[in-house]
Amino acid sequence: MAISNTNKNDTTKSDTNKNDTTKKDTTGKDTAHNNDVNTAESSEILVEQNVQRNQQDIRAHNQAVILAAAEEEFVLQGFRGATMQGIADRAELPKANIHYYFKNKKNLYQSVLHSIIQEWNEGLVTMTVESDPKEVIEKFVRTKLHQAFAHPNQHKLFALEVIGGAPHLHDFMSTTMQEWAVDKAQVMKTWYEQGKIGVSDPLQLLILIWATTQRYAEFETEIVGLMGKDKYDKQDEARAADFLVPFILRGCGL
Repeated sequence: MAISNTNKNDTTKSDTNKNDTTKKDTTGKDTAHNNDVNTAESSEILVEQNVQRNQQDIRAHNQAVILAAAEEEFVLQGFRGATMQGIADRAELPKANIHYYFKNKKNLYQSVLHSIIQEWNEGLVTMTVESDPKEVIEKFVRTKLHQAFAHPNQHKLFALEVIGGAPHLHDFMSTTMQEWAVDKAQVMKTWYEQGKIGVSDPLQLLILIWATTQRYAEFETEIVGLMGKDKYDKQDEARAADFLVPFILRGCGL
């Protein structure tokens, strides 16, 4: 018996549908596979990023702990008397960790000093010719006073280094620090020329602010003794600020 054309067409359509179904199944499987691969790759990237972030956090934390311990050790023992083992003991970290992050005592000592100076200079970072002189100077005085009361060891260590001739800071002070002072003094000089302040020698103003604020840290023992106490209390920083800020502002004609 002959097969009708209709049956043939139905058979062909059926085969085509099977092929289409097979293609769809294959395409679906490929898409699912690709999605799984992409998801796996994304997960690996996230894991790697988290690992890197954790490592960076650990590194930053350890460096901060080491710098704080080194700061205290150098103040108490001086550069010559301080040891990497002593710093490691204060930081409660293995000595090998100290060498890993800072290589040697000289490198660590310079890192401590540079971090101190960087923090001090933050009070004038945003200072420009367009700034309000009164706001800038008051903020700088209050910032310096807070740093002196909050972190006296930083000022003591810096003072010891300078008194000793600044052997580890000579290059830094004659380049980076000098450039910073010249830049800020130039802004103040412009203020004077514009009639905004009454100080014609801004470098002397910077020296005055450094001297009056940092002394509370560098000569802490002397000052608390004159006050008839053993240490500063919470009101002493405010008392110093309430006296110095208006005093210096008046001297600037503000």
